[in-house]
Amino acid sequence: MKWIDYHRPSSVDEAVGLLSKYNGKARILAGGTDLLVQLRGGRYELDAVIDAKHIDELNALSYDSTNGLTLGAAVPCHQLYGNAEIAAAYPGLMDSATLIGGIQIQGRATLGGNLVNAAPSGDSIPSLIAHSATAKVVGPNGTRVIPAEEVCTGPGRTQLANDEILVSINVPAPAKGFGARYIRFTPRNEMDIAVVGAGVSVTLSNGTIESARVALSSVAPTPLYVEAAGAALAGKEPTDANIQAAANAAKDAATPITDMRGTVEYRKHLCEVLTRRALHTAIERAREAN
Repeated sequence: MKWIDYHRPSSVDEAVGLLSKYNGKARILAGGTDLLVQLRGGRYELDAVIDAKHIDELNALSYDSTNGLTLGAAVPCHQLYGNAEIAAAYPGLMDSATLIGGIQIQGRATLGGNLVNAAPSGDSIPSLIAHSATAKVVGPNGTRVIPAEEVCTGPGRTQLANDEILVSINVPAPAKGFGARYIRFTPRNEMDIAVVGAGVSVTLSNGTIESARVALSSVAPTPLYVEAAGAALAGKEPTDANIQAAANAAKDAATPITDMRGTVEYRKHLCEVLTRRALHTAIERAREAN
């Protein structure tokens, strides 16, 4: 078995220094629920693992109605949905946080890790995109803020350089009339990978959809932000016909593959169905938030 160094830095700067030192041969361990499996499977040939669980900034969790949610990259899912104030403010995010693995996995797994793992099927990524979340990334050259929809560049690949670390995710405070929803289809209810997932959000104002965002999982090389679907709803009433037009736009934008979990045709059909269903629920939640 190959020797792998283990480091437990206590600051972001120390972690960045270690990433620079190992020059692409080190990975951050946030929860480890993906990384440890990938190491066993031979996906990475590493010289070091850098444990983020002892860096205060990566374990910070805060929310207020003005600044929104700041979610450290190493905060496990159970802390997110276990906070009653946050769960009430972001039910769309809770849809995702309660779906990642099972309860045992959620004790370690993080939304930050799910984002930078960059799996096209990542359950939290469409929700983060729908909520207009941004990622705070730190490296030797300073801090960058990246929209969630721009983080992933391919299966298992992100914008982050080898010497950069995801520190936190910021989610804007939900505006009055905001509602969101994430749903997925899987053969089983738990512990499975989405055949298709749909994360959506809408903001209602005076009975009209002021803005909307739609993102899909498992139907493209990266989680897919479908701007055309949001544009199909913006400025319009939340009628069945307008919702259907957005669902059709989501279906048209999807570029899935056929694999053991579903065919191209089946997945495109699911894009339409799940987007439509998610939008109906998001609109209901938005009305309750008015």
